[in-house]
Amino acid sequence: MVSEKANNTIKLKAAFFVAFIAAAILLFRYTPLSSYLHPQTLQEIVGRGGKLAPLLFIILYGVGICLFLPATLFMGIGAVLFGPFWGYLYNISGAMLGASAAFIIGRYLGRDFAASLIGDRLKRYDKKIAENGFAVTLYLRLLFFPFTPLNFGMGLTRTSFNHYFWGTFFGILAGGFVMTFFVANLAEVWSDGQLEKLWGWKSLLSLVLFIGSFFIPKAVKKIKPEI
Repeated sequence: MVSEKANNTIKLKAAFFVAFIAAAILLFRYTPLSSYLHPQTLQEIVGRGGKLAPLLFIILYGVGICLFLPATLFMGIGAVLFGPFWGYLYNISGAMLGASAAFIIGRYLGRDFAASLIGDRLKRYDKKIAENGFAVTLYLRLLFFPFTPLNFGMGLTRTSFNHYFWGTFFGILAGGFVMTFFVANLAEVWSDGQLEKLWGWKSLLSLVLFIGSFFIPKAVKKIKPEI
C-alpha cells in the first residue's frame, strides 16, 4: 500500500504536470511570446547563432515540441535554412530531442498518478502496450498521430524509453524526409526566382512524395499491432 507521503508526492507531481501542459499551451498563444512563432522571426534567431546555428536550431526544436509548438513549423524552418540534406538531419535530431524530453517529463510527473487511476481492464491494455511498445509507437507515428500529445501520452504508459525512442525514430524518418525535401525544394525555387524549376525533376519528385505521404496511414492500418 502506498504511504500517505508517497501518495501526496504523486498528486503533487500530477498537479505540476497538468499545470506544465496548461502553461505550455497558453504561453505562446495568449501572451506576447506568440510574436516569436512567426517563421521569419525564428529564422532570424537561428541565423544569429553563426556556426552554432544547427545546435541552436535543434535545441529550439526540442524545447518547442515540449511547449506544444507545431513540429511542422520547425521542420519547415530547418528545410529553408539548411537545405534538404542537413535540414533533414537537424529536423530529425530536433524532433527526437523534443520527443524524448516530453516522454521523460510525462513519465516522471504523470505515470504514477495515471497508474493509480486505471482499473484492471485498462491495466491489461497498459501491459499489452508495454509489451509491444516499439510496434505501437511505430504504428502511431506512421499514422501521423499528433506528435506532441503522443510524446507525453506514451510517457504515461509502461512502455520502455528504449522501445519508445526507436519506434519514434523509425516512425518519423519517412515523413520527415518528404516534408524537408518538399519545403527545401520550394524554398530553392522561390529564392532563385526561376519558376520554370517548378517543372524540374526535383520539384515533381518532391510533389509526388508529398502527395504519396498522405497514403501512408491507409497502408499502415493494415498492419495494426495486437494490443
